[in-house]
Amino acid sequence: MTQTMTGGCQCGRIRYEAEIDNDEAYLCHCTFCRRATGGAAAAFKNLPQARLKWSHEPEWYRSSPIGKRPFCSSCGTSLGYAYVDGENIDLTIGSFDDPGFFRPTSNFAVDTKLAAWEDTSHLPGLRADEHQSLTDRWIAATGKLPD
Repeated sequence: MTQTMTGGCQCGRIRYEAEIDNDEAYLCHCTFCRRATGGAAAAFKNLPQARLKWSHEPEWYRSSPIGKRPFCSSCGTSLGYAYVDGENIDLTIGSFDDPGFFRPTSNFAVDTKLAAWEDTSHLPGLRADEHQSLTDRWIAATGKLPD
């Protein structure tokens, strides 16, 4: 069943609506995606560009001879990846308003995967609201913790 999901950049200048027909997503481990997103891997949802509507067109960076990446020039948010001549687009999972809807179902470019980052479930964890200097800074700057 198709549903409309929304998302956008950190500052809110760029917003989108995407028609999503399942919860399947994937991780890309290629060097280009790691550098473009600043992460150990990039989490993406692939969909036809015809099922995506931008409320404000993002800027596009031609990241390689075959690819381009939408982003917000105001806040720097990486919003996805598309082949220059492709019909589909990959949207970054983190740019969706409800990223928890998606589940990873595959890995791409496993030949360049950073193995040390594959499973971090054994590492100790700390909730953001348990980090005192962080909460102190938010309260001093805004009077409250972020939503």
